[in-house]
Amino acid sequence: MFNHLSAALTLLPRRLLFSSPGALTRGCRLLGTMEPAVVRCIPGEHKLTISFCLDGSYRHMLRDQDEAVGKVLLRISNNSSKGQGKAKKSKKNKGQQPCETPEAPVVKLYYGGDEVAGTVLNSEAWQDGAVLQVGDVKYSVQRNAPTFTTAELPVSLLAGFPVCPNLKVEFGNLQDCEFKWFKESVPNTSPEAAGEAPGQDSSWTEVGCGRVHVPSNEDIGCRLKLCCTPKDGSRSGPAKELVSAVAVEAGPGVCTYDNRHAYTVKEAEWPVVRVVSYNILADVYAQTELSKNVLYPYCAPYALQLDYRQNLIKKELAGYNADIICLQEVDKGVFTDSLTPALDAFGLDGVFRIKEKQHEGLATFYRRSKFQLLSCHDIVLQAALTSDPIHSELLQGVSTNSTLKEKILQRSTTLQVSVLEDLNKPGRKVCVANTHLYWHPKGGNIRLVQMGVALQHLSHVISEVAPGAPLVFCGDFNSSPDSGVFQLVSEAAVPQHHADWSSFGPEESCCMELLSAFPPLLSACSQPAYTNYVGGFHGCLDYIFIQPDSMQVEQVIPLPSHQEVTTYKALPSVAHPSDHIALICDLRWNP
Repeated sequence: MFNHLSAALTLLPRRLLFSSPGALTRGCRLLGTMEPAVVRCIPGEHKLTISFCLDGSYRHMLRDQDEAVGKVLLRISNNSSKGQGKAKKSKKNKGQQPCETPEAPVVKLYYGGDEVAGTVLNSEAWQDGAVLQVGDVKYSVQRNAPTFTTAELPVSLLAGFPVCPNLKVEFGNLQDCEFKWFKESVPNTSPEAAGEAPGQDSSWTEVGCGRVHVPSNEDIGCRLKLCCTPKDGSRSGPAKELVSAVAVEAGPGVCTYDNRHAYTVKEAEWPVVRVVSYNILADVYAQTELSKNVLYPYCAPYALQLDYRQNLIKKELAGYNADIICLQEVDKGVFTDSLTPALDAFGLDGVFRIKEKQHEGLATFYRRSKFQLLSCHDIVLQAALTSDPIHSELLQGVSTNSTLKEKILQRSTTLQVSVLEDLNKPGRKVCVANTHLYWHPKGGNIRLVQMGVALQHLSHVISEVAPGAPLVFCGDFNSSPDSGVFQLVSEAAVPQHHADWSSFGPEESCCMELLSAFPPLLSACSQPAYTNYVGGFHGCLDYIFIQPDSMQVEQVIPLPSHQEVTTYKALPSVAHPSDHIALICDLRWNP
C-alpha cells in the first residue's frame, strides 16, 4: 500500500531511485490512507529515529529515547511552519503577492484513540499503531517495521544469468519479502525516466516477481527495476525501488558447465548429499599484471573482470543444487556482497574464513533445509603446528631443519572446519573441512606438513565435539595423485624417504615417516586428468576426500569435455570463470 511513499523513509543506498515527495503524498491522499511515520527504537540504544514526509520533503529526526515526546512534537511543528515560510518567500521572489507568516500547525500524537501526554518519554510514546497528526495530515506510526538496510543490484547484468540483489533486512525475513521486477519497454537512460514509479510510467513493464530474476535475450539493451517490500510474516515495512546502473548485456552463449547442470536439475534426496569443491579464482589474483600478461594472456580482458565472472559463478553454483559447497580463493567482498546474497536466495547459508595477511580465503555453504551449523573449528596451520600440543611430534620432526621450519611458519594457509547437523536425523553430524594448501610447485614437503597438521586437527575435532561423525574433506590441495599428500590421505602413511620430503632440494629436506590420523580416505571424484587447466599447465589438484565406511559415492558429475575446456584455448575464459574446474559428487550417507 505504501510502496512508493515508504521507499524514501530510510537511508537510501547507491542506485536507489524513488518518486517525488509530492507525488507520494498525493498518492496516499487519493487512496484515502494515512502516510507512514517510521520509527526505529532499539532497547539499549541512546537514540531513536523518526522518518516521515512533511510538506513535500522527507524528514529524518534523530532524538534521545529518554527525551519527552512533547519536545519532538514542538520541533516538528516549528519545522513545518519554517518550511511553509520558505515556500511563501519563494513565491514572493517570483513576483507573487506576499503571504502572511504561516501559523505553526498543531502537532499531536495519539495511541488507542487517546492523546499521548507530552511528558511521556520517546521510547514509550512512539508505539506501533500510534497516529501522528501534523495539522490536517495524519501519519500511521510504524515502530521497528521491517526495513532494508542494504539494497543493491549487481553492477553487471547478462541475459540468461541470474540477477541476485544484495539485500539485508532489519526486523524482517528475506524469505517473506515481496519482489516485483520491471524492464524498460523502450530503453531510456535518462535519470528522469529512471525516477518514475512503474505504476506511473508506461516505459516499464513487469517481468517477474521472485527474489531472483533471469533476464532473457529480449531484455538486452534494457535496464531492470526492482520494487521490493520488506516483510516479517504479514507485517510490511518501507519498500525500496532499485534501478540498474547498466542495461542487460548479451551473455557468452554456452558455458563449460551447462551440460553438467543436466545431471543436477534436482536436489539430491536424503540420505544422499551433493557436495561441491571449487577454487573460484580470487579477484586479487586475476587482476595482477602477471595473470593478465603471463598466466592468462589468452583470456579476453573483460572476462577477467570480477563483475563478469561473478555472473558466471553464481549461475554455475545455483545450477548444481548442492547441499554443501566448499570454495577456495574467495575475496572477502565477494563473499559478503555477491555469493552470500545469491546463495541465500537459493537456500544456502555460509561461513567465511579469511587467510591471515590476505584479502581472500575459504567459504563453506550448506543447505539450511537439510543442515544446521553447530560449530566452527578453523585454524591457521602454521600457528597450530607450534601452539597445539597434539602436533608436538610433527613439530619435533620439522625442527630438524631450521630452513624448512622457517618456510613453513611463513605460510598463512588456513583450514576451515564446520560441524553440521543433519536436520532429517537430529543428532547425526558431519565434519566438513575446506582448505587451500601451499601453491609452489616445489613445495611438496611444506604441503606434507600442512596436511599432517590438518588431519590431526580434524581427528581431534571429531573426537571432541562430534564422535563418530564422518569427514568430508574438500579443497585445492595443489597436489597431484603421485604426490606425498595424496599418498598420506589415500594410504594413511608417507615413508621417510618419499621424494616430496626433498622437493625444495637437500638443504630443505626433512626425512621422517608421517602417519595420518585417519584410516585411508577415498577421493570421491577419483583422479581426473585435470582440475586445473591454464596455458602452461594442467593437472589434478582438487579433491573431495571421504571416509568410505561412512559414505559411498552415488554419482560423480562428469567434468567438462576436453573440447569444452579448450574452446577458448584454456581457463579462465569468456565461458568459464576460473582456472579450476568444480568437482561435484553425490554421496550416500549411511543412515
